[in-house]
Amino acid sequence: MEEPKLTVAETRGARIDDLDRRLLAFLQDDARTSNAELARRFNLSAPGLQKRLSKLEQRGVIKRYATIVQREAVGLDLLCFVHVMLAHHRPESVKRFPGRIEHMPEVLECHFLTGEFDYLMKVVLRNHDHLEQFLFEKLMKVDGVDRIRTSIVVKEVKASTSLPLGNVPSRARRRTVKQR
Repeated sequence: MEEPKLTVAETRGARIDDLDRRLLAFLQDDARTSNAELARRFNLSAPGLQKRLSKLEQRGVIKRYATIVQREAVGLDLLCFVHVMLAHHRPESVKRFPGRIEHMPEVLECHFLTGEFDYLMKVVLRNHDHLEQFLFEKLMKVDGVDRIRTSIVVKEVKASTSLPLGNVPSRARRRTVKQR
């Protein structure tokens, strides 16, 4: 029977050694590398590598494997960031908003914020007409939305899905630093 995946809070305490960190850094750049090649590259047996990857998956450290698609190549030429302010800040209103937008395919990311606006969404669209349709026919019809502010990206300067794993100390190194 497969172990259930851990929550984000439970994953925060996950022990990741330097080998896990190097393996994860490599996989972030090329998740299509075969297990045989990974085992060879990291001096592991094939079963040892598979056990390590399975543990990382079960503990929720590896969320999923994905293909990154060039958005312009599929006709999604417009990248926007949309700030959303809710009319009411009662807990039920704030909790309800993510459920209302989670099935909107244009929304790639949605983040709950502090500050003037309540949410920030990363949105991809075909063109300006599609943006207008998204804003007026979808987003502004969501119950509780009071104000929106949209910024259109002129040029993507940096975009990455790789976390900077080399800059985050492992739990073993953190303990050594704390003990000094």
